[in-house]
Amino acid sequence: MKLTSTTLFIGFILLFNCKTPKNTINTEWETLFNGSNLERWDTYLGPQFKPGRTWDNIREFPALGFNNDTPGVFTVAEIDGKNAIRISGEYWGGISTKKEYENYHLQLKFKWGEKKWYPKENDNRDSGLLYHGVGEQGDGDGFWLRSQELQIQETDCGDYWGVAGAMFDVKTTLNGDTYQYDKNGTLLTFSQDAEIGRHVKKYPDAEKPTGEWNTVDLYCYGGTSIHVINGVVTMILENSRINIDGKISPLTKGKIQLQSEAAEVFYTDIKIRSITELPQL
Repeated sequence: MKLTSTTLFIGFILLFNCKTPKNTINTEWETLFNGSNLERWDTYLGPQFKPGRTWDNIREFPALGFNNDTPGVFTVAEIDGKNAIRISGEYWGGISTKKEYENYHLQLKFKWGEKKWYPKENDNRDSGLLYHGVGEQGDGDGFWLRSQELQIQETDCGDYWGVAGAMFDVKTTLNGDTYQYDKNGTLLTFSQDAEIGRHVKKYPDAEKPTGEWNTVDLYCYGGTSIHVINGVVTMILENSRINIDGKISPLTKGKIQLQSEAAEVFYTDIKIRSITELPQL
């Protein structure tokens, strides 16, 4: 078949419009991990969990604190032929962007490592993508920023948790004793102070088996967020806000933080771009 210049042009336009959401056209990615070092990130580590230390008393012990990663919890390591941020999980805490972000599409890839640590040696491997992070390091349970969480945990990737007063409205149905995302469900408010709690189970499950790379996309615009795991929408959340000492205010901007929580995990290809509307997914 002979291809004319007009045919090629039309074909290009159709391909471009099919592959690229309207909101991302002419928007460049900002790379958050340069593959060489952690210069765009800050670290925070709380006290180390050891036998005898529990959630009830852990804050009685000294934290390692801000940018004092003497154990090397956050490093750059090569895995599968590419450089990644390795989080050992030995201490609980997080690595957060120096900058705050608002109205964006964030994309990253992660893969579980082998190591697990006390007190979760027998639990599913756990980490988390925290976003709209505000306040002081450690405000969240003694280890993290006040934030919204896109859960990254074996079998639970895409779940929601509200950290240290963060709140979201999510359409759910009650599945046993767990609230699960349902696009046709009842819109309810989830937070640590809510009677129904601060956790929503994702639906559907799109996580790949342990040992494989997963791609996470997070869309945030205004007070709405969309959690996407391996190209599948697992939750839409509305009206992001936060309750601090009884004062509720919008929560639509903040730092991005990756959790260290007793499991080895690798993150790579971390990038972000601004958006002017949410995509039609």
